[in-house]
Amino acid sequence: MRRNVAVSTVLSRAPLGLAAPLVRVEVHLGGGLPNFVIVGLPEAVVRESKERVRAAITNAGFDFPVARITVNLSPADLPKDGGRFDLPIAIGILAANQQLPASSVRGREFYGELSLSGELRETAKLLPALMAGSAAGHELVAPTANALEAGLAASPRIRLADHLARVCRALRDGTELLAAAPHAAVALAGAAAPDLAEVHGQFGAKRALEVAAAGEHGLLLLGPPGAGKTLLAQRLPGLLPPLSAAEALELACLESAAGRRPSGSSARPFRHPQHTASVAALTGGSGFRPGELSLAHLGVLFLDELPEFARNALEALREPLESGVVVLARLKQRCEFPARFQLVAAMNPCPCGYHGDPHGRCRCSGQQVLRYRNRVSGPLLDRIDVHVELPALPPEHMFRDRHALPERSAIVAARVAAARRIQLDRQGKPNARLSNLEAAGVCQLDSTSRDLLRTAIVRLGLSARAYDRVLKLARTCADLGGVAEIRRSDVSEAVGLRAFDRAPTC
Repeated sequence: MRRNVAVSTVLSRAPLGLAAPLVRVEVHLGGGLPNFVIVGLPEAVVRESKERVRAAITNAGFDFPVARITVNLSPADLPKDGGRFDLPIAIGILAANQQLPASSVRGREFYGELSLSGELRETAKLLPALMAGSAAGHELVAPTANALEAGLAASPRIRLADHLARVCRALRDGTELLAAAPHAAVALAGAAAPDLAEVHGQFGAKRALEVAAAGEHGLLLLGPPGAGKTLLAQRLPGLLPPLSAAEALELACLESAAGRRPSGSSARPFRHPQHTASVAALTGGSGFRPGELSLAHLGVLFLDELPEFARNALEALREPLESGVVVLARLKQRCEFPARFQLVAAMNPCPCGYHGDPHGRCRCSGQQVLRYRNRVSGPLLDRIDVHVELPALPPEHMFRDRHALPERSAIVAARVAAARRIQLDRQGKPNARLSNLEAAGVCQLDSTSRDLLRTAIVRLGLSARAYDRVLKLARTCADLGGVAEIRRSDVSEAVGLRAFDRAPTC
């Protein structure tokens, strides 16, 4: 007597940061009173899938088995979250009940949240799973609503469907589902970035912005309200080269892991968190969701009113600024996110913002100014390459001649791109990313430049880290000038770009 097959296994993947570990959805139909149990460390959303799957199977025209249904999500020690397991659970039940051929699910992965009517809805955090499944050589079935992520994965084995019935018909009859159309991320340019020509005056700060863009250096802007700190920070992305195809895909994976729909843009990200942001908001929250540091990867992270951030939030920046990686540890699990961002920070010179104002509007004492500035620790300041003081904008710069506009972003961006090409040809990465050993070989000084830097170290009390930063800045200034050797003027400019190495006047 032939024994009915009451077990099936369907493949899917769980979201775990940028990783997507394989999950085997094992379904068993047993005897006894009808029941529906899901085991394997499911979160609440997965446990609730029982009712969605039951209604979806019925409304798709199939019989829901009257049996004791046990669904095991293996491996059992991996937390399972999200509605993506609805479709594989439904397919597993139908295969175990022989309403679908058991062979039809082999070599395939399934993702998708089901509505009560059986429609497949958009599923969050799906791009890393599609990338991993494509690399494994499996055929992937995903919701049509996730066509953008499927196109970014650019695999010919990704199939799209909008209803459970359509998926089951393809599995039963052997017909092909709609193939995902490849989507070139770099083809979608972002919105036009604000132009540097819109910023009145502040020529020294504009030069510092150019140097920072050319070498991927961090930048701290110190100045009174209305001096143009935010305007300058917003224009930095427009000076940077566009993302490559590989970089755009990496950024899209981060956006997907954060639960956001990937933008598919070649424009570099610009993240501007509020000063009330917590450590978790900056580094990453529960469920291994990337934070602001990782969402600013390959782009700009702008922290306005820097001293107003919580001290522990600021100190959380120190390690990512050095390593370019954020590490999240939760009990037995550990997750890494890339965080190679360019930091731009802004702060006022004192609590009221008007320290040094010629009209005497500041009433802060010298001790108040020092306490305010000391909210930002010395080790963090050391890790920011460029410190620039912005004076209040003089009246003559507000009423400029409309026929004498300053340089536009496109002109400055061309110089930045030329300097970046020099750095990539010479060492394969921007100057700010050089190790100390690499910087010693690339940033060679002649005797006059060395004497100048030695004098600056003595007079300003530069730390070893600040010394390395000055060397890399001087190398970037020389690259912008198109010269092979670092000149004395490059060292002088680099020292001048470290304003916080000089004690504030009170």
